[in-house]
Amino acid sequence: MKLSVVLSTHAARFEAATLKGDLQANLERIATWGYDGVELAIRDPRLVDADELVLALSKNRLVVPAIGTGQAWGEERLSFTDPKPEVRAAALARLKNHVPLAARLGAVIVVGLLRGVAQPGVSGDQADDWIMAALAAGSEFAAKAGVRLALEPINRYETPFANTVDEGLDLIRRVGAPNLGLLLDTFHMNIEEPSIEESIRAASNHIFHFHVADSNRWYPGAGHLDFASILATLSSAGYGGFVCGEFLPRPDAQTAAMRSISHLRPLLSQLSR
Repeated sequence: MKLSVVLSTHAARFEAATLKGDLQANLERIATWGYDGVELAIRDPRLVDADELVLALSKNRLVVPAIGTGQAWGEERLSFTDPKPEVRAAALARLKNHVPLAARLGAVIVVGLLRGVAQPGVSGDQADDWIMAALAAGSEFAAKAGVRLALEPINRYETPFANTVDEGLDLIRRVGAPNLGLLLDTFHMNIEEPSIEESIRAASNHIFHFHVADSNRWYPGAGHLDFASILATLSSAGYGGFVCGEFLPRPDAQTAAMRSISHLRPLLSQLSR
């Protein structure tokens, strides 16, 4: 397994996008701290100069394991469960717009709050149907470019849809697309799962990406989660992808990113012995 950290390509309100702002400078910093890759949080891929991005990534010897789409919800309120059909259509179009860049970078596209939240006048069954339809259409479109989508189970305080690993597994099985899997996040799992390790084992064949934050959403090592056990379980489950830090920039982004890698790197090294 390798280590990455979340970087927003533009300013954003989402606090747990650990790094934001100057893309070039942040990529250099991430590489200097010893990370292998960077997950890019991108509100709209049309605002990103792909050639410039690829050049900067190559210069810093970084890869992009995943692209996050949550800012389309956070900044623009696009979602699959909006009562307005034109907003739902825009949310699906935005997901599809990420596919060319994801294909070029070899990245998974993360579907978090883009799936939506509870909306006035929209029943749970209707919202579920809209989410399934959007995921099916998005997966089919992405598959043509060899791109995978990763649905993120998110805790009940942020959305009522697919809060747990079991609920996420049920949703992707109902959609039935082989390129649709899960992104697991230790912050959300600490809230929703009776056992993080057991849930990792249950999802083992469907884990496309993995986020880490401690119990307080600070960097790993700042709370009470047992990352030695979590990473060992991931390894035993056959996961060989990236472990990506998505945590609050506290006490500041640089300190958080550096403390995260200093906590996790020795644990990964022990697994490879």
